[in-house]
Amino acid sequence: MTTEAGMQAWLTSRVETWRQLTPQLDALERSRDHSAAEALQAIELYRSLGRDLSIARRILPGSRVTKALERSYAKLHSIIYRKPHDWRARTLTLFREEIPEVVSELRPAIIWVTLLFALSAGAGWWLVSSYPELISLLASEQMINGVERGRLWTEGLLNVAPSSMLSLGILSNNIAVTLTAFCVGVFFGLGTFYIIATNGLMLGAIFAFTHQHGMAGELLKFVTAHGVVELSVICIAGAAGTMLGEALIRPTHPTRRESFQHAATKVSRLLLLCALLLIGCGFIEGYLSPDPDFPMTSRVIVGFGYGIVMVGALTGHLFGRRFVKPAAGS
Repeated sequence: MTTEAGMQAWLTSRVETWRQLTPQLDALERSRDHSAAEALQAIELYRSLGRDLSIARRILPGSRVTKALERSYAKLHSIIYRKPHDWRARTLTLFREEIPEVVSELRPAIIWVTLLFALSAGAGWWLVSSYPELISLLASEQMINGVERGRLWTEGLLNVAPSSMLSLGILSNNIAVTLTAFCVGVFFGLGTFYIIATNGLMLGAIFAFTHQHGMAGELLKFVTAHGVVELSVICIAGAAGTMLGEALIRPTHPTRRESFQHAATKVSRLLLLCALLLIGCGFIEGYLSPDPDFPMTSRVIVGFGYGIVMVGALTGHLFGRRFVKPAAGS
């Protein structure tokens, strides 16, 4: 009788504490920013709950009370031992460490994709210079007629739509092209090859066509401010796409699916930075590039200045990454 009375007294004394466990644990789980006092309180609750669970398992094995305490104890354990969540530090690590590591791994692919784009542009220039009629395969009839009448399709863009709407439309198009260059890499890299080669061919062909009508300088003036970063981002996205293709061709994990998922997760971080860079391109192309009063010197400064910012972001130095000196003798 004495033992049963003691058990009853202990249960009675702890019931109110256990009743408050659910709201306490829910509050701890929802919040990610705890003070030192709250952390110490959670640790003390963890110890107290552990003692209660030990006693309950001994005197009430398999009971509903014991099972409820086990669930609460497991939940509190996961709360205490979960990884700290500091979004500022996490974001800084992403841009300062993780993205530059992906860029470093992709450097050979970026070089090859950029070379492919340049060669394709050269091929487009040569084809249209040698066979002018081929421009009809690569440009719209409206664009061709406008150039033949001595008017670029870029003229008067600010009169057609407000800069904000124009910038938004350009941004959407640029992101769509970039995502396409990346996503078609799933076709074992052949899709990326096609997109990059096609875009390079079109660029070279259009410059050759405008050159034939004495308007290549005006077109260059239009693309200088935003084109350096915009074209670079497309090539970078294409290189990221080749990583998807390589993951399927030469898996680095037990299955192609795991290898593909690993590669997609890795390069998705880089695509985030590409999207941010394209936002800047859209702003420049919507507000500065169509403005005829914006001088060429300023366009060059903006274009190459933004290019330097892009390089700093890709290497992490823009976000405080330090230069690492190679070890002696390496």
